[in-house]
Amino acid sequence: MGDGHGSAGSGQEDPLGAGWQRHRPAVFGVAYRLLGSVADAEDVTQDVWLRAAGADLREVGDLRAWLVTVAARRAYDILRSARVRRESYVGPWLPEPLLTGPDASQPVLVDESVGSAMLLIMEELSPPERVAFVLHDVFGLAFGRIAEVLGVSVPGARQLASRARRRVARAKESVPQASRAERERVLGVFRAAYEAGDLAGLVRLLHPDAVFVTDGGGNVSAARRPVHGGERIAGVMVRVGRRWRPDRIGMAEVGGEPALVFHREGRVHSVDTVQIADGLITAYRRVLNPDKLVRL
Repeated sequence: MGDGHGSAGSGQEDPLGAGWQRHRPAVFGVAYRLLGSVADAEDVTQDVWLRAAGADLREVGDLRAWLVTVAARRAYDILRSARVRRESYVGPWLPEPLLTGPDASQPVLVDESVGSAMLLIMEELSPPERVAFVLHDVFGLAFGRIAEVLGVSVPGARQLASRARRRVARAKESVPQASRAERERVLGVFRAAYEAGDLAGLVRLLHPDAVFVTDGGGNVSAARRPVHGGERIAGVMVRVGRRWRPDRIGMAEVGGEPALVFHREGRVHSVDTVQIADGLITAYRRVLNPDKLVRL
């Protein structure tokens, strides 16, 4: 991307060149949290760079807040139109996987708000609620700036964030939060059972009421409806594993959480994340859509 350091023709320090690399993760981070798409977040980041490169920033007191506000405004426009596109999406929609480990190609401010479970919770918010929540609760922007992005009053922005916060809190109460060590342990045992085609072993790891969600986007073969029930899920996984045997199953950090990365024919075939309660997998999410895997 062409968003490196700029230089001021007058010989004075360019405030953008001095701060862009420092604040670029926040620009990308707000866009990804709002859109759940690496591709769209990269486009927003490029747009912000172009906008900033052509602006006089000498009077900008808080460059980070200015850049994040510009990113949020652009992402908000995309978010509203994305709701229409999402209605025509083939099968379940899952967030595009974002590598967040030490080898990540895109640095981002990592916290629970980039995890798949949290992004799916935020999908249930209205676009204004999602913007208000992300900008205030994650990035700490003042409600005056948020009001400008949303075109509402400051009390209105405050109310949107409060309403979103309550909805997120209620949803999180129903979403178990296993420790990282527990998720890594369960995924390791699951991988071994999957590779061995061990149906009984998979059933033991899956909650009886577990749900299996696959996102193929209509581009590859994938279930267009969630599969419910531990035994049914295990059976589906064993059959799929026999038909599409992976070359390798690796572990990676995706959205700040452990994930399984399946490789076939020299490319990433799927990225799988899980939700765990009491040592059992309650939700298993698999991204198969190649458009969402091309950047991994």
